[in-house]
Amino acid sequence: MQGGCFWCLEPAFNVEGVLTTSVGYMGGSSENPSYQEVSTGRTGHAEVIQIEFDSKKVSYQTLLDIFFRQIDPTTLNRQFADQGSQYRTAIFYHHQHQQRLALKAKEELDASGVFGAPIVTEIVKASIFYKAEKEHQRYYQKHPFRYKLYRSGSGRDAYLQQLWSSSSES
Repeated sequence: MQGGCFWCLEPAFNVEGVLTTSVGYMGGSSENPSYQEVSTGRTGHAEVIQIEFDSKKVSYQTLLDIFFRQIDPTTLNRQFADQGSQYRTAIFYHHQHQQRLALKAKEELDASGVFGAPIVTEIVKASIFYKAEKEHQRYYQKHPFRYKLYRSGSGRDAYLQQLWSSSSES
């Protein structure tokens, strides 16, 4: 899944049934890209989170719900302070069942109007996942102060708080 800076997605998936998460890159043209290369926006890769989960303990639908509550799916090639195609929102599916569930979740959210604009999140077949460098894995745990500063400063927290608190009131 891709929703802007991969650091900001990883903590949200710390739920029962998720076996492990890794941050990395997917969807581009070069092999084994580095953070420096992907951050230029020229490789075509997106910063992504790979989630391994036990479907007996957490459903794919639940993971989709978590994902959509972490992003602004109405902005193309941008998530909060981060701009460029590497920050696009995307769901990379591994088989047709995941594709169907992702399409359905997107359609239902679009129809709900909760985001106030059309959802532009891509739903595409997963390609090769390139794991990001060690310093990017579990960044939120390694550098909690810098992570919180970045996340808050990006506008993500304020947007999500405002969106989901106001949508639960309606």
